[in-house]
Amino acid sequence: MALVAAGFSLFLVSCATTERAVFAPPEIDGAHYVGNRTCADCHTNIARVFPASPHARLYRAEMKMAGDSGCESCHGPGSKHVQAGGGRGKFILNPLQDPGLCFRCHLDIHAEFNLPQHHPVVENRISCTQCHDPHGADIFKPAGGLAMARQNQTCAQCHREQTRPVVFEHEAMREGCTVCHNVHGSINAKMLIQRDANLCLKCHAQIQSSTGSLVFIGKIAHQGFLRHGTCWSAGCHTAVHGSNMSQQLRY
Repeated sequence: MALVAAGFSLFLVSCATTERAVFAPPEIDGAHYVGNRTCADCHTNIARVFPASPHARLYRAEMKMAGDSGCESCHGPGSKHVQAGGGRGKFILNPLQDPGLCFRCHLDIHAEFNLPQHHPVVENRISCTQCHDPHGADIFKPAGGLAMARQNQTCAQCHREQTRPVVFEHEAMREGCTVCHNVHGSINAKMLIQRDANLCLKCHAQIQSSTGSLVFIGKIAHQGFLRHGTCWSAGCHTAVHGSNMSQQLRY
């Protein structure tokens, strides 16, 4: 009976959700941990700005396991890197080449990158650090520190056509691409937060007439248009990022 109870308890623990993930720090064969101060001797520019980064909050000198926090929790033990005199990629792990180093902590983001529509990070075609500064050097970033600063400008590095200046702008662009897109991944085409007209109606509220037969968006009756699909796929507002031709966002 006790054996059954113990097995049942083990089953419950194995299915429980813990408050934090438990994992081993990254390893480099033959290397040991040297600590943040050793890293700071050479990487002075990063050491100067890193205390302002949310990643710096994870550092605690009294952590029981070496490499649990600080520089080496992402870059691996640095002794062989130091012995080699430093150098890019010499006996050191770099999230720029391996997004898996970021995914060790950011498990929820890793899951989003495995959705049907996603930026090709898991395919190693782009990296997390192309959009995020893990050391927190960009003072223009929002209070969170690691969220994308100047969101449209960050996206514009690749998506130039969608972020070009236009005569008639879509006001949503002022708030950033993430108003409509989940930038890590989505089940919807084009990584949209929602795939139907409800995405547009989050901002463009619809109002029904007293009889319920008319649906107004802005000051225009839309009940006939809504039957044909989403605002853009119905052929009405196809230039969703802005237009040089029409205030109604048409090409």
